Parts: sequence; structure tokens; C-alpha cells
Amino acid sequence: MLTFSYPWLVLIAPLPLLAWWLLPAHVTSRAGLRVPFFARLVALTGRQPRAGGLVAPRSLPRLATLVACWLLVLVALMRPQWIEAPLHRDRPTRDLLLLVDLSGSMDTKDFTDASGRTVDRLTAVKSVLDDFLSRRRGDRAGIVVFGDAPFALVPFTTDLDLCRAMLRDTLVGMAGPRTALGDAIGLGIGLFDRSTVKARTIIALTDGNDTASQLPPAEAASIAKDKGIVIHTVAVGDPSTVGEDKLDETALKDVAAATGGGSFRALDRDGLARIYDRLDAIETRRIDTVTFRPRRDVYWVPLAAALFVSLLAQAVHLLLRGRSPSPEARSETGLAPKPGISS
Repeated sequence: MLTFSYPWLVLIAPLPLLAWWLLPAHVTSRAGLRVPFFARLVALTGRQPRAGGLVAPRSLPRLATLVACWLLVLVALMRPQWIEAPLHRDRPTRDLLLLVDLSGSMDTKDFTDASGRTVDRLTAVKSVLDDFLSRRRGDRAGIVVFGDAPFALVPFTTDLDLCRAMLRDTLVGMAGPRTALGDAIGLGIGLFDRSTVKARTIIALTDGNDTASQLPPAEAASIAKDKGIVIHTVAVGDPSTVGEDKLDETALKDVAAATGGGSFRALDRDGLARIYDRLDAIETRRIDTVTFRPRRDVYWVPLAAALFVSLLAQAVHLLLRGRSPSPEARSETGLAPKPGISS
């Protein structure tokens, strides 16, 4: 569909006509022919000379060419645009942040992968998270890894393939041997400060109790609730573990309950996969479909047409001028009048 950005410029279409009416004609002075028998010429012709000028008539084809070129240039000034077919783009309306525990206890081999091989907890977690992220099309996702301290591994992005690739490269202990869940939640809250979407979700995955945080998980959960952030917690590993690496399920449940999220326990890989299936059902994909129609400027079309019309008119004029016989040729063919003799 064709449209114009400045359609009001059509109001200046009569401008050349107003100039023709209101402005004086262009004057060109040329030397006249002086003859000593001017009075006799006047007497013979019977015309009374008077002061004034000669207005050369403009041919109709040339006038039509000027009008056409002016209208085409005016159309170009109106900035014609061709509106193409509408395009639809899905805009994410959810920011999903994964908190992944990389403490030393994640190296415990008590999970079984899809092939039946015994693997460590982190390997099982990465496998399940990879599948989970592959189904999150339409969301923005980010990853925070934590041990002694939290680190933003991937800021919020719609490039989920990047998230999956970065997650595959994580190793146990690369953030320290201890667990700082509260600080990880605090860092996640800070990452949400620049988020403009309404749905904000954190999935915290850990296999131990908080032993290194400066910000207690309960306080971090309270701040998250005030910010409108929902936290789901996933406890990985054996709940009967004792010592520093024991699971503090009570703290994880309190964090989730404070923000309206869910708390889950994964004892094996299948259980972990079922948890993420449940989370996938809870945190359904939410998108806004944005429709827009690209505009393509086509001002060059009327400009090219004006150039073509002017060149065509000039070519036709030169062609007709070349075919018309000169005065000498007309004289030779007898078409020119013979000079008379007057006394």
C-alpha cells in the first residue's frame, strides 16, 4: 500500500500558477534593427508602432512537460512510502534467572544419566537444565553461579543457545567450595533492576545449606517479594547428608513460600527432570506479539520519472527540429516565398 509522510505538501501544487499570475514576466533586452526608412515601412504596413514588449508564446508540449515534472517533483517531496506486508515479532514478557550451585558438594556422584551411567550432581543438573532451556523460547534467561560468592555468568538475554553453551562449560568449585545462596539471590535481585517486564522468576538450585552468605536467604527472599520476584527452590541430593553439606530444606521452603514460589526435592535425575517439567508447566511461556509493517521509501520513483519525462521531451524536440527543413532547403525546393521588389 502506498502512503505519503507529508501529504499536506499537495497544497503547494498551484504555486507555479500563482507565480505566473502575480510575478512579472522575465524581460530580456536585445538590440533592435535600425533602418533609415522606418517611417516608410510604417506607412506601407499600415500599423501604428507603440512602445511595449514581445511575449514569446510557449508551446503546449513544452508546457505540459513542465507541469508533469513539477507534479512529479512534488510527489517526491511528499515522501511516498510503500507499506509492506505486516510482520509479527514475539517480545518476551518474562525474565527467568537460574541460580546454579557450584560448591564442592556438587561433585558427589549419586545421580544416573539417561544412559544409566553414574554422574555427579552438576552433570545431571546441566543435562536437565539444558533441556529445560531448550523449551523456554520466548523468554529472556540469565544464569548466576555461586559458591563462596555469586557471579553473573550470563546476563538476561533471548539467546538461550548462549545460556546453554555457557552452562555446559561450568565446573564444580569454580566459584568456591562453600554455598552463598543468600548472596546469589541478592545478586539476582540486582540483575532484575534493569528489567522492564512484569513477570520475574528465579529458580535456585542448591545441594547444601547457606554457609557463606553475608545476606541471609530469608532477608533476600523478603526483598525479592517486595520487588515482585517469584523464587522456586530445587534441593538436589540426599536429605540425610550431615555436616556442612547437609540440605537445609526448611530454609529453601521458607524462601520459596515467602515469594509465592514452589519448593522441590530431587533425589535422582528422573526426579530432577520431573521437577523441571512441573516448573515448565507453572512458568508457562508468556509473550507479547508485536505487529509492525515495514515502510520503504520510494521517492526515487517520481524523481526518476521526472528525469525521464524531461529527457524524452528534449529528445522529441531535437528530433522534430532535425526533420524540419532549414530556410535554405525550403528555398531550394521552392517552399520559401520569393522576395518581392518594391519601389
